[in-house]
Amino acid sequence: MSPRYRNGANQAGTVIAVVADIMALILGLWILMYLLDANRANEFVQFIHNTALWLAGWSHDLFTFDAAWARVVAGYGLAAVVYLFIGHAIANRVHRH
Repeated sequence: MSPRYRNGANQAGTVIAVVADIMALILGLWILMYLLDANRANEFVQFIHNTALWLAGWSHDLFTFDAAWARVVAGYGLAAVVYLFIGHAIANRVHRH
């Protein structure tokens, strides 16, 4: 395989890993904001919450713990871990080929 194609695969894998990292960062940031009781009227907090809610739509309220903070940490945390795991697995696969 020529270096030209190998470089393109490396760039694609890097982009995939960075996107997965950003998705997990947003989810982690929302967990932190929730736990620290961030001002929900703030536009930045609203943006992070709405984005995290969209990213974790499939895992939001998946768990039924009694404490609300545990539901947030488990639901959004699971989504963050899944995005990191799948994103980096795909990126590593792209890097190999």
